[in-house]
Amino acid sequence: MLGENIKALRSAMGWSQVELAKRLNITKQTVSNWENENIQPSIEMLVHLSKTLGVTTDHLLGLDHIPRISVEGLSPKAIAHLTLLIDDLRDL
Repeated sequence: MLGENIKALRSAMGWSQVELAKRLNITKQTVSNWENENIQPSIEMLVHLSKTLGVTTDHLLGLDHIPRISVEGLSPKAIAHLTLLIDDLRDL
């Protein structure tokens, strides 16, 4: 399940395995091994991975099925804009 979630989130971001690997400072082979369930990331890497993909560790692990986005580092004005955009999308 973890591997499927990593692959789905990576693909949703439009990133290749190489791109995700660069962002995490690891090899493409490591990402491939995660996605194929050959190995599991360390706890530290799981946290880094969740932050990079903008989801919670629970979401990555399949414990929380509600996708979330991180607004960490955004200004209050940017967060307000995102909130309005989300509200508009819900009305579609």
